[in-house]
Parts: sequence; structure tokens; C-alpha cells
Amino acid sequence: MFRILFVTLWFFLHPVHVTLTSIDYVPENVSFKVFVRMYFDDFLADSRLNGSEIQEDSFYGKSREAVRTLEKYLGDKVVLTVNENHLSAELKEFNIVDNEISINLEYSYVKKPEYIVVKNLIMTGLYPDQSNMVIIRINDFEEGVKLTSDITEKKFIIK
Repeated sequence: MFRILFVTLWFFLHPVHVTLTSIDYVPENVSFKVFVRMYFDDFLADSRLNGSEIQEDSFYGKSREAVRTLEKYLGDKVVLTVNENHLSAELKEFNIVDNEISINLEYSYVKKPEYIVVKNLIMTGLYPDQSNMVIIRINDFEEGVKLTSDITEKKFIIK
């Protein structure tokens, strides 16, 4: 009985370390729209681990420094390579609600994607049990994958 109570308590007290990344190809704009959602306090901790000293209030005020910090963080942590070309992201917007930060990015591109390599390093240096869920949609191709601290990238072959 004590073991059951202990395990139940552990599940309730143990924090969840998970992010969601959705990658959608927009053929009309020849670009990728990327949506990222993660816990804001985890983002701040990981950001500080990587040298950022920005204060939490700067993000709520959407200061220029906060935008730069977020762009640099995501540029380092979410890496897209399409047909051997490394893509760069432009931050479109972000919102913080109930300790979750939701971010919209755009990656410009010019050719039809034949394959894409997605590398997601969000919080992989912070939590050994980190899970980064990635969903990719390109035309009729759709696939999801769970990336972890041990497995940080996946190559998708577009059929």
C-alpha cells in the first residue's frame, strides 16, 4: 500500500519536461512556419544555463532584448536543414500565458524539400528526461517524432 501511495505521489510531484514543435511547409510562400510551445520557467532556466542574463519581466513587456534573446536561443536550439541547406529563422511573435510560452517562427526557403533534418536541443542540456515532440507537415507528408536528450535529431525523407 505504501509503495502505491509513494509512486502516485511521485507522479504528481515530478515535473513534466516536454515541448511541442510543429513545422508546416507553406508552398505559396516557399517557407516553413514553425510553432514552438514550452514552459516559460524551463525556458528561462535553460536560457540562463546558456549564458543569458535577461529578466523575466523583459519577456512580458516584449522588449527588444527579449526578442533578440528568444531569436538567439531558438536559432541555437531548433535547427532545420533542408536539402543540405541550413535555414535561419525569423521570430514572428510570441505570447506567454499560464507559464507557457508560444512562439511563431518563419524559415524562408527556395526549393522543393526532398528531405529535412530537424535538430531540437531545447532543454536537452537541462533535463536528462526532456522530450521534444516534433510534428512535420510538407504537402501530403505528415510525421511526428519524440526527440530526447539522447536522440536530438531526425531526418525526414519527403515522398
